[in-house]
Amino acid sequence: MENLISLVNKIQRACTALGDHGEASALPTLWDSLPAIAVVGGQSSGKSSVLESIVGKDFLPRGSGIVTRRPLVLQLHKSDEGSREYAEFLHLQRKRFTDFSAVRKEIQDETDRETGQMKQISSVPIHLSIYSPNVVNLTLVDLPGLTKVAVEGQPDTIVQDIENMVRSYIEKPNCIILAISPANQDLATSDAIKISREVDPAGERTIGVLTKIDLMDKGTDAVDILEGKSYRLKFPWIGVVNRSQADINKNVDMIAARRREREYFASTPEYKHLAQRMGSEYLAKVLSKHLETVIKSRIPGIQSLINKTVAELETELSRLGKPIAADAGGKLYTIMEICRLFDQNYREHLDGVRSGGDKVYNVFDNQLPAALQRLQFDKQLSMENIRKLITEADGYQPHLIAPEQGYRRLIESTLVTIRGPAEASVDAIHSILKDLVHKAMNETLELKQYPALRTEVGNAAMESLERMREQSKRATLQLVDMECCYLTVDFFRKLPQEADKGGNPSQSIFDRYNEAYLRRIGTTVLSYVNAVCAGLRHSIPKSIVYCQVREAKRSLLDFYYTELGKLEQNRLSALLNEDPAIMERRSALAKRLELYRSAQAEIDTVAWAK
Repeated sequence: MENLISLVNKIQRACTALGDHGEASALPTLWDSLPAIAVVGGQSSGKSSVLESIVGKDFLPRGSGIVTRRPLVLQLHKSDEGSREYAEFLHLQRKRFTDFSAVRKEIQDETDRETGQMKQISSVPIHLSIYSPNVVNLTLVDLPGLTKVAVEGQPDTIVQDIENMVRSYIEKPNCIILAISPANQDLATSDAIKISREVDPAGERTIGVLTKIDLMDKGTDAVDILEGKSYRLKFPWIGVVNRSQADINKNVDMIAARRREREYFASTPEYKHLAQRMGSEYLAKVLSKHLETVIKSRIPGIQSLINKTVAELETELSRLGKPIAADAGGKLYTIMEICRLFDQNYREHLDGVRSGGDKVYNVFDNQLPAALQRLQFDKQLSMENIRKLITEADGYQPHLIAPEQGYRRLIESTLVTIRGPAEASVDAIHSILKDLVHKAMNETLELKQYPALRTEVGNAAMESLERMREQSKRATLQLVDMECCYLTVDFFRKLPQEADKGGNPSQSIFDRYNEAYLRRIGTTVLSYVNAVCAGLRHSIPKSIVYCQVREAKRSLLDFYYTELGKLEQNRLSALLNEDPAIMERRSALAKRLELYRSAQAEIDTVAWAK
């Protein structure tokens, strides 16, 4: 199962390289879902010595006060027997450290680069990988030691700041807590046990480690703790004996220190019966085995998160669009494809697939009829105006039977007023078509990717609509003008018959200018005008649809396509000059998607092999 821990280490390294970890985010990430071991303890509790014993190398900074001022994510990789030991930092990729004193110095220097030399702390982790045949596959997070007071040069909030940082790690349900407590202090005052109990009351995620057993007062021992009698955890306590300061000063190596540790537990009467499950070597094996077990139990949840995240990343990348082609042909094809998608979205609005096209019908069914009904013919058909136009049309010789020229002038002057509603209908449809252009542009996600192309396509569409409006206006007003220049003959043929039916044949021709006669003329003209309005109510929409709506569906960007084919490559490149922020985001998402797909395949392989 060591392959499983190696896989998780690999995924964690990749997550870290991409910044895909949850230290500063409340959102669940792949990093958060992967189990890890957080090392928690108070200052001078022996945390560093425990870690060095597990690794078998002297590589951590030492000193008084707060030495660990940034989280250290330590990944151990078991290499082939006989291979050389080395370390790598994430911030110094491809640089291998074989001198572990240089590793210690780099940890100090990198800490100072982030926090300064005034004992400040930072939640930005340092990532260190160690490759050795003498380690087990493991991931440990060394956290700053919990403290009770701030020292000189530190802010008053540092006690709470460190506690908050530690909590941000150990509160995660996938975190295994390695609680380090010194045996020569009362366990009731242990900072590690106190904070672990708050986040893990049942002790199901906590592994207790007792350090400095060899430094306890004479006559006292830690047997009750190690046997789980005084403070019980789900997992048995493990005791370790670290190197003393004198050993460190004498550069006693880890192999000798481990041998002395084994001898101590085997030869001390109080701990002899516990010797098989004591010591740093046993601790490393327990941690590795437990981490394997936890990872195995979390595989379904990890798979679910990975699958969900892959789907979300694919959707987001699809929304951002494809990367730009390098050659002119590819760029032209990309532009044409985007324009085609926009054109399709626009047509769908007019065809009713998307909303908005119904507003066109509303103009024809409500606005135009209402505007025609609101027309006031009082001025044209007043008695005074009728008498004026009839007499002017008669000239020096009054009409004999019916005032034909007078009728024509009255009808023409009345029908001219219909031009207003007709022109207003053209403008109303134009406004709707423009709004649909904006809607279709907003719905064409690819246009958001290229602001310059979006502007140009929008301008081209508006210019086309403007040309269509002018053509529609000419055609629609011509319908009105046609009615003005040629009157329906049947209408005039009825006039003598109606006169014969309702009038007096012996009436004098000069009496026909009286008010009743003029009113009859006005009524007849109004009847004719209403009949014309009824016809135009149906023919005006046909003209507008033919000249504007139909053309917008068929050839909105035809002129632009013609011009597009004439553009040079630099101009095409300018149209596809993408927002740098989008380019960066696409690149980051693509890398993250590659990571998650790789993790998906490898986790699935492990899951199927179980």
